[in-house]
Amino acid sequence: MSRDSIWTVPNLLTASRILLTPAFVVAYTSERFYLAWALFAIAGLTDALDGFLARLLRQRSQLGAMLDPLADKTLLVTSFICLALQGWIPTWLAVLAVSRDAIIVGGLVFLQIWGVDVKSRIQPIWASKFTTTAQILLVIYVMLEKTFMFSFPVLLQSLIWVTGLLTIVSGILYFRRGFAMMAEPIEDRTC
Repeated sequence: MSRDSIWTVPNLLTASRILLTPAFVVAYTSERFYLAWALFAIAGLTDALDGFLARLLRQRSQLGAMLDPLADKTLLVTSFICLALQGWIPTWLAVLAVSRDAIIVGGLVFLQIWGVDVKSRIQPIWASKFTTTAQILLVIYVMLEKTFMFSFPVLLQSLIWVTGLLTIVSGILYFRRGFAMMAEPIEDRTC
């Protein structure tokens, strides 16, 4: 892929999501919750659009494949930290989500060093997609609840526990997958 072809519409949308994260944090810490919610919603819209447009315009790229999860995790981890610091979600859940992502990234680096071709071998698993969806729904719900001053404690607690459970399950599944790749013979690691 030439350097000019990395500037596709989907990649630009993904990059904008990364750039929206600091703006979200500034709005959030300034207690401008309407703006913070709007920025998170715009970031979520870019997430839906970049994948759709990459398929529609046939502009899938290795850069996009690396940037998209980075953009998602940057926004979600930052959101979880902000919400936990405010006391709006449990600290244990933020620690769990951040730790899971740190372990996954560290595991990918370790697998690469171990000789596994992670770029071609690692694909998102079903549990990870559900985890990301649950995390997004939780952040949106909490931001809406705090912005528009309503409360459904049973719904909030359900979202918290489902998100926590999915975070644990997806972390365990990635952990098992990583160990399975390490156990493969060297000649199988780069297929």
